[in-house]
Amino acid sequence: MTPTEPRPTPRRPPANPRRAASASPPQPRLLVLNKPYGVLTQFSDDQGRATLKDFVDVPGVYPAGRLDRDSEGLLLLTNDGRLQARIADPRYKMEKTYWVQVEGEPVEDQLQRLRAGIDLKDGLTLPAQARRLDEPGLWPREPPVRFRKSIPTAWLEITLREGRNRQVRRMTAAVGLPTLRLVRMRIGPWRLDGLTPGAWREASPDEAFSTR
Repeated sequence: MTPTEPRPTPRRPPANPRRAASASPPQPRLLVLNKPYGVLTQFSDDQGRATLKDFVDVPGVYPAGRLDRDSEGLLLLTNDGRLQARIADPRYKMEKTYWVQVEGEPVEDQLQRLRAGIDLKDGLTLPAQARRLDEPGLWPREPPVRFRKSIPTAWLEITLREGRNRQVRRMTAAVGLPTLRLVRMRIGPWRLDGLTPGAWREASPDEAFSTR
């Protein structure tokens, strides 16, 4: 009986083929939007709720980070994946500033706890900036905030260098100051600067890479 000749071993592809880096689009765009209350940070929803599509008619852009449906204020959108990563990736620790209406009268001990870091279920938060704020002249919220007449409210300005899920709300609740209204005013070098709810403007993408 003739012995069977060995079959040639098939060539295997490399274990981890290197992917080509995605190039930036020919015209990188960056939009600054004042997201209204009750709007989802996405462009579609199968439940018929308000989305970014109701306010931004620009093809190819997507959010750089998130902002909860029950929060308002600054949201950045871009068509450039590299820019999106620069803005949203926690490694770059881009500062985000929020104006927060809370239930109760903050005292210095509560503010100091916010500054030092709060031990949440997902770990200790990074040190933050927190201070009392005179009531700002913001647009009326729709629907209006529900107050309890017997309990005073106050405004805080809180600046973070991280972006955990519902972080500001969890931090203020942990020190006994539940959040009633939350408005993001700044991300890195970009500010709302008078934008009305639902309005947006173009911004310079280059600022993201000059920010430390």
